[in-house]
Amino acid sequence: MAGRLGIIAGGGALPRQVAETCRQGGRPFFIIALEGQGAEAWLSPDLPHALFRMGAAGAMLERLRAEAVTDIVMAGGVRRPSLSDLRPDWYATRFFARLGLKALGDDGLLRAVASLLEDEGFRVVGIQSLIADLLTPAGALTRKVPDEQGLADIHHGLAVAHALGAVDVGQAVVVQAGLVLGVEAIEGTDALIARCGALKREGSGPVLVKRAKPGQDRRLDLPTIGPDTVAACVAAGFAGIAAEAGGTLFVGREDAIRAADGAGLFVTGVAG
Repeated sequence: MAGRLGIIAGGGALPRQVAETCRQGGRPFFIIALEGQGAEAWLSPDLPHALFRMGAAGAMLERLRAEAVTDIVMAGGVRRPSLSDLRPDWYATRFFARLGLKALGDDGLLRAVASLLEDEGFRVVGIQSLIADLLTPAGALTRKVPDEQGLADIHHGLAVAHALGAVDVGQAVVVQAGLVLGVEAIEGTDALIARCGALKREGSGPVLVKRAKPGQDRRLDLPTIGPDTVAACVAAGFAGIAAEAGGTLFVGREDAIRAADGAGLFVTGVAG
C-alpha cells in the first residue's frame, strides 16, 4: 500500500486536485502549503495541512516526518520570492550555501530541492503518476485545427522553446506568422499571453506553444495548460494553443476544450 503523501502546494488548481484524488482513493495525505502562493484560497479545516513560509525548510521537514509522510509531490506554480521575503532558516541557508551558483534556473533549482528531499529519505513522485489522464494527448483536441500557417508557427515555436529550455529559461513561446512575439521568463504564461496580445499583427492570430525543457526531470514542474490558459488566449485574440503531447499537464481538460470550441480556438497535442 502506498505511504502517506506529502503535497507541497503552490498556486493554481493542481494541489487541490491531488488532494481530492487522494481523498477519493483513500490515500492518506498531508498538505504543506507555501505562504503567499494561493493555496490559502482553497484550504479548509477538513484538509490536513500546515502553512509555511518558503524559507522555513527545516520546519517543513520536521512536520513532514511528524506526519509520517513517505512520498512527496510538488504541485502548483510558485513565484520566486526575493531573499528578504524568503527569510531562510538555518536549514535553507545551509542549502543555498551548498548550492552556490549552480542552479539559477527553475529546473536546476527544483532538481536540487528534489535531491535534498531524497537525501532526507523521502521519495519524490510526479503528479502525472497520481492523477490519470492528466498529460496532454496527441492530436487535435478541439473542433478547430491549425491551418498551414498555424502548423508552421507551431513547428517554429517548438524549436525556439527547445533552445530556450536547454538553458533553463522557459517553457512557452508565442509565434505569429513566423515571428516570435514573446518567450516565457519569470512573468509566467498568463502574463506572456497578455503581453503578446498587445503585439499581435493582422491576419491569423498568434499561437501559444508549450513544451517541457530538454532533459527535464518529468516529476518536476511540467508545463501546464487549462481553462485559464484558454481564457487568456481567447481574450488576447490568439488562434490556438499547441502543447507537447505526453510532456504537458492539461488541467480541467473538458472545461478548457468546451471553452476553446465555443471561441473557435484550436488546442492540439504535438510531438516535442
